[in-house]
Amino acid sequence: MRLHKNTAFCLNILAVSAKQFNLYCIFVIEFDDMFEFDQYLGFLAFLSILTIGFWLMIFLLTFVIPYWLFGAAKEWLMERQAAKKSLK
Repeated sequence: MRLHKNTAFCLNILAVSAKQFNLYCIFVIEFDDMFEFDQYLGFLAFLSILTIGFWLMIFLLTFVIPYWLFGAAKEWLMERQAAKKSLK
């Protein structure tokens, strides 16, 4: 059996004919380069941006937003207490 030079493997199956078993190569899978170099760089850029965005979102949700909310609540309470003291 002669295969294409870039063929990684040939999938063989057992096919049943009327009275005999024949081994057929039903298709040949060729593995050329999965990505060209510029596509590979684009894929790496996409993964980098996705990863940076993921960690930025984790940072914002776990540190920045709670810090902002608790700081705003603390400031609001301090202003409220100052307003009560000024009325007395």
